[in-house]
Amino acid sequence: MKKTILACIMIMLISACGNVETTSNPNTSSEPKSETEESIIPKNTSEYCTVERISLDSETEKYFYGIWKVEKLLGFAKSYNDASEYPTGQKFIGDKIIIKKDLFSSKGLKKYSNYQYELKNPLYEITATCYNSDSFYRLYKIDISDLNINDAVQTIDISDPSTKLSIPVSVSFFVVNNDRLILLSEAAIFELEKIPN
Repeated sequence: MKKTILACIMIMLISACGNVETTSNPNTSSEPKSETEESIIPKNTSEYCTVERISLDSETEKYFYGIWKVEKLLGFAKSYNDASEYPTGQKFIGDKIIIKKDLFSSKGLKKYSNYQYELKNPLYEITATCYNSDSFYRLYKIDISDLNINDAVQTIDISDPSTKLSIPVSVSFFVVNNDRLILLSEAAIFELEKIPN
């Protein structure tokens, strides 16, 4: 809007001067961008999640790699209920997941044969970054008070490096400000605790 007003003032000034010559270049457009074009770009990126596939940065790698124990059930996504875990989610509690640079293994989730998966030299990628609980909710429709998301949340996808296909289990990870690791399995949401080496 400001650009449009400024352009109008410039045109009025040029018209008033009468003796000013203007030339046009056919390769450039002097027309101001429409308001709808400018409104597509969010002005405050903290209200949105960035959705793009990028490699893990060194700080996230340092936090993410390790052996993790399923510590507690935080709740369930509202999209649907995972019948295998609803309403208690206790079957995952105490089980382990191995996340290393050269190995991913969910074979520690012992009570479910569908989750028994192991991948050598996995490809770990950040697929989305949300900047607060509102932007996280807009993207995932997960609103659980125990999540306490007030910082950046990165969604990490695990793929087979040869096929680039995600692991064939319904498991996602959320890294909260490199301070917490959340497991989303089907619709059940768990907090993980890193086991010290």
